[in-house]
Amino acid sequence: MIKYILKHTQLPELSVKNTIELLNEDCTIPFISRYRKEKTGNLDEVQIGAIVTYKTQFEALEKRKTAILKALQEQNVLTTELQTKIAATDNLTTLEDIYLPFKKKRKTKAETAIKNGLEPLAKIIMAQRNDEIEYTASRYLNDVIVNEDLALEGARHIIAEWINERTDIRNGIRHQLENYALITTKVVGTKKEDEKAQKFRDYFDWSEALKRCPSHRLLAILRAEKEGFIRVKIEIDNDRALDKIESRIIKSNNACSAQIELAIQDAYKRLLLPSLSNELLKNAKEKADADAIAVFSKNLKQLLLGSPLGEKRILALDPGFRTGCKLVCLDAQGDLLHNETIYPHAPQNKSTEAIKKISSLTDAYKIEAIAIGNGTASRETEHLVKQIHFKNPVEVFVVSEAGASIYSASKIARDEFPNYDVTVRGAVSIGRRLADPLAELVKIDAKSIGVGQYQRDVDQSKLKQSLDTVVESCVNAVGVNINTASTSLLSYVSGIGPKLAENIVNYRNENGAFTSRTAIKKVPRLGGKAFEQGAAFLRIKNAKNPLDDSAVHPESYSIVQQITKDTKVPIEELIGNKEVLQKIDLQKYCTDTVGLPTLKDIVKELEKPGLDIREKAKVFSFNQNIRSITDLVAGQLLPGIVNNITNFGCFVDVGIKESGLIHISNLADTFVKDVNEHVSLHQQIVVKVLEVDVARKRIQLALHKKM
Repeated sequence: MIKYILKHTQLPELSVKNTIELLNEDCTIPFISRYRKEKTGNLDEVQIGAIVTYKTQFEALEKRKTAILKALQEQNVLTTELQTKIAATDNLTTLEDIYLPFKKKRKTKAETAIKNGLEPLAKIIMAQRNDEIEYTASRYLNDVIVNEDLALEGARHIIAEWINERTDIRNGIRHQLENYALITTKVVGTKKEDEKAQKFRDYFDWSEALKRCPSHRLLAILRAEKEGFIRVKIEIDNDRALDKIESRIIKSNNACSAQIELAIQDAYKRLLLPSLSNELLKNAKEKADADAIAVFSKNLKQLLLGSPLGEKRILALDPGFRTGCKLVCLDAQGDLLHNETIYPHAPQNKSTEAIKKISSLTDAYKIEAIAIGNGTASRETEHLVKQIHFKNPVEVFVVSEAGASIYSASKIARDEFPNYDVTVRGAVSIGRRLADPLAELVKIDAKSIGVGQYQRDVDQSKLKQSLDTVVESCVNAVGVNINTASTSLLSYVSGIGPKLAENIVNYRNENGAFTSRTAIKKVPRLGGKAFEQGAAFLRIKNAKNPLDDSAVHPESYSIVQQITKDTKVPIEELIGNKEVLQKIDLQKYCTDTVGLPTLKDIVKELEKPGLDIREKAKVFSFNQNIRSITDLVAGQLLPGIVNNITNFGCFVDVGIKESGLIHISNLADTFVKDVNEHVSLHQQIVVKVLEVDVARKRIQLALHKKM
């Protein structure tokens, strides 16, 4: 396993070995990367994640080897040579090629021919030394094989299967497919005018080298095929492929070679090309999936680590026209204080009443910020709110509603607000997202948040695994207030999981707030391992021991106590005291298990304990004169917010229903390799309008500057 991982990662051998040990002890990636730096050689989460990936791949490979060896033993065909060959294989494709000749197949033409006694004839033909092959074929006639042509055809079927099972030939065709294959598409004639097919019209007649086809385009093509609008074909130079096979097999120029040539054509057309084309497309799809999942994961991380406003009293509005705007007031902890519906827009047009209501509620509940959902009627509601003259300063924010409807109809929302309908729950979610995006968004299935492309088309188990890893990473990077966190948020804490998260909340409800990290051990079924993995990511505000509200692990408290003793500075005065902290000789506290990486982390944490790594939320305003796509003209400079990032560019919300696209070529004056290096999700920027296609509802933008 270690050799396999080293081959794919080039990480230090000792680091890999020790990381595997920790993973086998059920340690989590956030815990290992943060609190076991000495053991891993200071590997980060990405490097540990790579070890996890290749460890899983290796285990799957070994499992498949075991299954194949068992099958070969049952068939009594397992030789020492075959066993050695399988053991030496570190590639799943090669392993399957080795197993192919022995694999149980559905009834094939070759199998039928063998049953009809034609295998000796096939061997004679392959020897290529017989000039009277038709005469030889006559010796193999029987009740089923009634003439020489049938005998030769059957022999060719056997030869075709032998050719198909040759690893060198399969690898030769693979090489040509990987380097020279074209992916071509043709529209299904009856679907050409279908309205739903029009978004795929670029691929009605398309051809390009598969290896140069970007992941987003391949996924679009495969979706169009799946929906029945186009047919997809993989093509290579067939003559060149056949020549390559013939040069490997045909060594004579007689009647036998003519039969082999026919068998090669049959093997190529009927067996090799369909099978290996499907394999190539499957591999290309897996790579495209990986690219799409990586983009989705990066976007999700940026979204989850979006700027929180913090513990503020918030009035949240879920805008609407006919059904009105749902309004809720939340306290600083996000608890619901009041809800009602106002009707400022058409058809009711009760804007005066709505302004009075918002103004009076803002005073009554001492509201510090207003959150407005960015869906239907958002701009009109924002315009209304900004007309109000509040007695005290009130900041106004437009908040993404993506996934809010999923949350409001979920079991989590029903459990939180059993006496309120989906409209109230949706408005509460909008308000809470402003206060703390991470705490609220973990309640929603990440796929529903809408920050990726083709999430329905990629491997769903791999997508879920990747997104869960991102959520876990973000939650643990920020830390969690154990006394206010929801079950959803707690379940992502290292070592906790859904069941223990539920137990923590139940214990908190029955016994009151936790006053120390030690008290966490009293939670039913939360044993030593879970405490070791999770305690340092759980924060306790106003605890007797200030370290309980920091990222210092309880196992390191004794080190801090020794530092306070040596410096003669009490813990309360040591925290935040950079002058004292920077003078500490850390070498003095090194042991066999604790080294400088951990000690430096402790000092860094003591300088700013429990510091939130996220930036504070900033107020943003769209151009108030832009209300629809028809208001846009080329050359305009507009403020916007990046609301999605893809491999080919980013989408920007400029305050209208349609998002505009900054193509990768319009992000910078230089070549752009990674869109994420130039913009981030929810970043506030200024864009230049390049082109507006009202009919197709498409807006082309360029990045002008970052705000």
